[in-house]
Amino acid sequence: MSNPQDSPSPANILIVDDKQANLRILSTMLEKQGYKVRAVMSGGMAIMAAQTMPPDLILLDIKMPDLDGYEVCQQLKKRSETCQIPVIFLSALQDVADKIKAFQVGGVDYITKPFQFEEVLARVSTHLALRTARYQLQQLNLELEQRVKERTLDLEQAQEQLLYDALHDKLTKLPNRSLFLERVERARKRGQEENNYLFAVLLLDLDRFKVINESDGHAVGDRLLIAISRKLETLVSSADTVARLGGDEFAILLDPIDDVNEALRITQQVKEALTSEFQLQERTVFTSPSIGLALSLPTYESAEEIVRDADIAMARAKQQGRGRYEIFNQEMHLQALKLLDLETDLRQAIERQEFQVYYQPIMTLNPPKLVGFEALIRWQHPDKGFISPVEFIPVAEETGLIIPIGQIVLDQVCCQIQDWQTQFPQATVLKVGVNLSSQQLKNAEIIQQIDETIAKTRLTPKNLKVEITESLLMENTTIATHLLTELKKRSIDICLDDFGTGYSSLSYLHRFPVDTLKIDRSFVNCIGKPEEKLEIIQSIITLAHNLNMDVVAEGIETQAQLDYLRSLDCDLGQGYFFNRPLPPEEAIKLLS
Repeated sequence: MSNPQDSPSPANILIVDDKQANLRILSTMLEKQGYKVRAVMSGGMAIMAAQTMPPDLILLDIKMPDLDGYEVCQQLKKRSETCQIPVIFLSALQDVADKIKAFQVGGVDYITKPFQFEEVLARVSTHLALRTARYQLQQLNLELEQRVKERTLDLEQAQEQLLYDALHDKLTKLPNRSLFLERVERARKRGQEENNYLFAVLLLDLDRFKVINESDGHAVGDRLLIAISRKLETLVSSADTVARLGGDEFAILLDPIDDVNEALRITQQVKEALTSEFQLQERTVFTSPSIGLALSLPTYESAEEIVRDADIAMARAKQQGRGRYEIFNQEMHLQALKLLDLETDLRQAIERQEFQVYYQPIMTLNPPKLVGFEALIRWQHPDKGFISPVEFIPVAEETGLIIPIGQIVLDQVCCQIQDWQTQFPQATVLKVGVNLSSQQLKNAEIIQQIDETIAKTRLTPKNLKVEITESLLMENTTIATHLLTELKKRSIDICLDDFGTGYSSLSYLHRFPVDTLKIDRSFVNCIGKPEEKLEIIQSIITLAHNLNMDVVAEGIETQAQLDYLRSLDCDLGQGYFFNRPLPPEEAIKLLS
């Protein structure tokens, strides 16, 4: 267990749950907040881990196969080296008796599953702060006993400073999350007691702060955070609270406000003030805020709920383009719940094998001849029916579930190609393209996974093609260069997808071992329309041919589009004009 006074080192949290999915969700969430996380799946392992390296806090499930959470907590409280570790129970049990027992055996809090991420983070943060304050107060009391009465005043001042440190951010000297939540809760209770009492909560973070930190260094980043803090303090009254919640995330409590317009006016002032340049000694830095605004409502039951809703609104502001603010509404909350449900469904879909790969034919254009397919994932939910990839892929990317989903696609594709080749000799020349996501690109084990899948299915690598978007390629050039080089060593073709929508520069194409450029469907759709961008299509085809690359036109739907692409000597195409994405049992008919 780390010394609470050593605040620069992140807190160490032990998670105990017999469900792998819960461990993964909680670990990912807490690690993103900067905590060090260990995870075990049984009560016995929890006791051993706590004794070997005592954590700062334990998140403990109750129902486990060997020792239940109550027994684990009781045993920890009996040992001197673990008795002071705060234990937060996290369980689906909702009876009052279960909660009472949790506190009787020594738990400091009880969170009911299914949990809200924001609630878990708030409670973890609060109990770590309380533990720190308690440790500091204990040290102070020991010192008081040794210094007798003449040191009483000095010790009281030290105690006040310790309490201040426990409730304030060390870098900016602003109130921290614990103190901010305390003041929001005080405002919430006052709003319930007094008619027409209004307040508002703003949550904001800085766009591009990570880029500034990485390019200019953490010292510049710290100076920017301090400058932002001082700027925010000038924009609100002394009755309001400006807090730093962590990283580049700030919060403002406007308490009280006369009406909604006052909150909107201050929010606009904050946006404009933080969009201007900041002179940081030798550096001039530009940034902008994404702001979420939540207004007080009598239906709120805790400070955490209000901050949660401001956070949801802030996330919407980022989605809408950054450098802006959004006001929370109930639709945002429902959307957040919907995404959470979708994540749960995705995890179950992986376990239940609900995904299927469809195959869209890729044809030569002159004359039309089948040369391959693009593999496209489809999800048929047992209750909700078909769920579009547009809906679930972003959630899979954000949660990391795209890694196992990508492996499912790779497994199915390699098995399918091998099966086709067994039945049809002509299938040995077909290439099937598999899309690679951002998370897969950054996955250090992706090459090993591809090698293992190819070996397991005994597939010839030249029948596989990896498709990657040009924006993804340029955002991860170092990683991408290594990955593409390794793929080429294995005779796996590389296709640059959605070409023409991003950088589209001859200079960068020379740097990567690309075999095929795929023209984005947005350009193909313009053929024959007033806003046609035909010169772009012609330029891409000319560029590709000069670099000895093939060209695939995506989204061909009409004879006119096909004729025009043929006139430009475009090599290949795909789209509904030829065929929609087909399940394997229909795709096989094209081979017979």
